[in-house]
Amino acid sequence: MKEKNSNKLNIKLDEIKDPKFLLGLNYKQLAELSSLIRNDILENTAKYGGHLSSNLGVVELTIALHRSFDFLKDKLLFDVGHQCYTHKILTGRSLKGLRSENGISGFIKCSESPYDIFEAGHSSTSLSAAQGFAIARDLNKEKYDVVALIGDASIVSGLALEALNNIAPNNNKIIIVLNDNGMSISKPTGGINKLFTKISSGAGYNNFKVKYKNSLSKTKFGKRIFAFTSKIKNWLKSKLIKPNIFIDMGFSYIGPVDGHNIKAIEKALARAKNTTKSVVVHVCTTKGKGYKPAENDQTGYWHGVTPFEIETGIPKNMHEGYASWSHIYSDITIREMEANEKLFLISPATIKGAGLDEAFEKFKNRTLDVGISEEHAVTLASGLCLNSYHPIISIYSTFLQRSYDEIIHDLARINANVTFLIERSGLIGEDGETHQGIYDVAFLRTIPNTTIAMASTINEANKLYKLSLDNNGPFFIRIPRTITKLEENYKDEEILLNSWLHLKKDNSKVAVVGVGPLLRELETLINEEKINCNIFNALFLNKIDNLTLNKLLEMETIFIYDPYSTELGLVDFLRSELFKNGFKGRLFSRCVENEFVTKATKNAQLEKYQLLPSQMVAFIKQNII
Repeated sequence: MKEKNSNKLNIKLDEIKDPKFLLGLNYKQLAELSSLIRNDILENTAKYGGHLSSNLGVVELTIALHRSFDFLKDKLLFDVGHQCYTHKILTGRSLKGLRSENGISGFIKCSESPYDIFEAGHSSTSLSAAQGFAIARDLNKEKYDVVALIGDASIVSGLALEALNNIAPNNNKIIIVLNDNGMSISKPTGGINKLFTKISSGAGYNNFKVKYKNSLSKTKFGKRIFAFTSKIKNWLKSKLIKPNIFIDMGFSYIGPVDGHNIKAIEKALARAKNTTKSVVVHVCTTKGKGYKPAENDQTGYWHGVTPFEIETGIPKNMHEGYASWSHIYSDITIREMEANEKLFLISPATIKGAGLDEAFEKFKNRTLDVGISEEHAVTLASGLCLNSYHPIISIYSTFLQRSYDEIIHDLARINANVTFLIERSGLIGEDGETHQGIYDVAFLRTIPNTTIAMASTINEANKLYKLSLDNNGPFFIRIPRTITKLEENYKDEEILLNSWLHLKKDNSKVAVVGVGPLLRELETLINEEKINCNIFNALFLNKIDNLTLNKLLEMETIFIYDPYSTELGLVDFLRSELFKNGFKGRLFSRCVENEFVTKATKNAQLEKYQLLPSQMVAFIKQNII
C-alpha cells in the first residue's frame, strides 16, 4: 500500500465517515490513530460503561482488517460483538452516548450501518454464520471474502467447534481471524515451519496448485499422479511442520502474528486471501492494551465495566450500606459450601460477573469454570448428582437458554438435585436485546420437576437457598441485577416449599400478587397510600399452595405484578390456575411485553412497560371499584 509522506495525523474521530481514509495513512499515522481510538474507547466506556478490555485489545487488528478488505463488499462477522468499538468508529459512528437509549449499541447492530451484517450478543456464533455466508456466496457465484473474527474464549465453545469441524472439509472458503489474548495454542517453531507457512499461503504457490490439479485431473493416470504427489507433499509437511489443532482439522494456518503490529497483520491477511481453502490467521493481542489496570487484570474485572474514574479505576456509583444481589448470593454460597462438603460450584465463564471470585479461591477442589460451555455445565452437573454431590450452577439468565435441552433431558427427566443461581434475571438495561433475563420463567415452567423461585428480601434468599439444597430436584433461584440494603426490617417468616407469603392481610376483596425486590417497594407505596388490599408474595413462580390459591379465588379483583418476566411467566401461570379453578372476578396484570427489549437504563425500561412501583400503584388505584 502506498503511504503519504506527511507524518502529521489530522483526523477527528467524530468526523470519520467510512474506513477509506485508512489507505492514505502511513504506519506512523496509523499508530497515532490507534492511540486516539484507545483514548476514545477508554473515555466513553468510563462514562457510559461497556466492554473495555476486549475493545482496547483489538484496535490495531480492526484497523488492519479495514485496510485489507472492503467490508461493503467483503463480509466481516464479529463473534459476540463485544469488541466492535473500533469498527464502529472507523465506519462513522461516534461512541458518545454508547449503550444509552439514543446512542449506538454496544454490540453489532445491522440497523446502524451497512458494515454490520450479523448480530450477536452470545458467543461462538460467528463461524457458523460465516459458513452460511460463504455457501450462499459460492452458490450465487459471487466473489468476496468472508472474515470471522473470533476470540479465545469463544473458539473453545461447543458451537464454534462444531462449526470448525464443518468448515474445514468443505470448499466454501472462510478467513478465520483468531484473536488470541492468552489461550494455550502451541506456537509453531523453527525456520522450516515459517518457510512452509509462507510458501503454502503465497499467491504463486496457490495458483500453481490449482493449475496443477486441473491439468492432471483430465485423465485417470493424471489423477493417480496427483494423488501420489499429494501424499508425498503431505508426508513432508507432517515431518517438517509442527502441527496444531487447526492444521490437523484441515485448515491452512498463518501465525502467530503480533496483533498490535498493523504491517505484520496486513501481511498475514494478504497471505490468507491467497489460500485456496479456509484459513486460520492466529493473532496474539494484549487484552486491555493501553490501560494498565485492564492490562494487568487476571480476574476479568475490566472485561465489562460500569462507569468509573479513569485515574483511580474506582466505580462512580458506590452505594454505602448496599450490596448487589449477586454478592448476597455469593456470600450464602460460601457459607453453605463451608458447611457441606458435598456442594460443588460450576460457572460457565461468569465468575467475576456473579461475584464468585472468593468462592473459587476458597474451594479450589469443589469449583469449576467450564468456560463458555453452558450445555456441558448442565450435563456435568448431572454426573455429579448421580455420584452423591449437589451441584450449584451459577449462570446468567440470557445464557441459560443455551442449555435448555440438557435441563430437560439430563436433569429434569431424572429429577436431579441441582441448584441454579440464575444471575441477571429480569430487565438488564444497556446491553439491550441479547442480554435481557426476562424469558427464563416462561421456558422453565413448562418442564416437569422444576422449581422456580425469586426472593424479595435477604432473609428469603437465605431460606430459598436452603430449600434448594434439600433434595427438591432442579431448583432455579432468580437473581436480579440490582442492589439492596444490607439492613432489612422485614418480618422473618417461615418459608415452605411451593408456598406463597401473605404479606398484607385485609378484609377487602382486592389482592395484589407480586414478585421480587420491586414487590417490596410496591408494598411500601401501597401502605403509604393506605390502599385497602391483600398483598401476596409469589415466592415460587411455577407452583402455588392450595391455601393461597383458595384465598385468591375468593377475591373480586386481582392485580398481578411481575416486573422481571414476560406475560408467559408468572402471569400466565397464575391466570391459568385461577380460571382452571373457577375464578369469576376481574384480573389485571402488568409485566414485561413478550418482545426483544432494546437498550436503555433499567428504570427507563421499567417505565416503558408501566412497571415502576409508582406506576403500578396508580394503576391499582385507577382500577379498584
